[in-house]
Amino acid sequence: MGELLGTGTRDTAAVRRRELSDFLRTRRERLVPAQVGLPPGRRRRTPGLRREEVAQLAGVGVTWYTWLEQGRDIQPSGQVLEAVSRTLRLDPHERAHLYRLANVPAPEVTKDCAAVSPEIQLMLTQLEPFPACVKNARTDLLAYNRTYDRMLGGLSAIPVEQRNTTLLLFTDPSFQARIVGWEEKAPMVVAQFRAAMARHVAEPAWKQLLRTLRHQSPLFADLWDRHDVREPENLTKEYLTDDVGLVRLRYTNLWFGPRSETLLTTYTPADPESAVRLERLYEIAVDATAPPQT
Repeated sequence: MGELLGTGTRDTAAVRRRELSDFLRTRRERLVPAQVGLPPGRRRRTPGLRREEVAQLAGVGVTWYTWLEQGRDIQPSGQVLEAVSRTLRLDPHERAHLYRLANVPAPEVTKDCAAVSPEIQLMLTQLEPFPACVKNARTDLLAYNRTYDRMLGGLSAIPVEQRNTTLLLFTDPSFQARIVGWEEKAPMVVAQFRAAMARHVAEPAWKQLLRTLRHQSPLFADLWDRHDVREPENLTKEYLTDDVGLVRLRYTNLWFGPRSETLLTTYTPADPESAVRLERLYEIAVDATAPPQT
């Protein structure tokens, strides 16, 4: 891939443009008109959207977009690539790939959890020392407090596009090690993910996550093929932390509204010993994030 994305030779640039051509075509063909707010229209001879539809939705010229997808030697701007990325419903990985193939520096992706309001961020802080987090239906971690971060080993060190609890549970051994009996809980996690995906079956980000999980985790693939479904429940979990050992917690899911798929999950101690250990874990988390004294 390093040679593919290099800029040293004319041949390399030509290979990159061919890859860009194939990538744009496959991303366009996986979409259907309804996903982008277009009527079905007359019978289509090819899958997905037409080039002129992508150009119209992205606000660029049809000829220009056709040249881009054909791998012509043109130089797109970051603004145009961003519009095409939004139109094709690219996830963060695909968006970064698009910029690399176009040989355009990608805008910096924020590492902060900016997907929730300041009021929710304040609520997360006020819940400390209890761990708490905000997730969407796809189980992306949108925000969390210091106790939750410390309990799970430092989520802030993970790239923001990989902060997904289902992905981490099935692909990250260090994350798995912190969830006591995670293999017994895995069927419930997959069943809940399948139930949630029923409302998002055509969305590229969901399909990409599903492909990644099936490819990287044989256990997930086996559980997915069972077609079990289950709705979220308020239960008890045990976490094995690096700092204070075992904590037993009851968790409660609170949805943001009657139609919202975003939820706040709070964790409260299930026994007195866990309560004491949570207090200590919080103190360690605060010390670790405190600015150095001068």
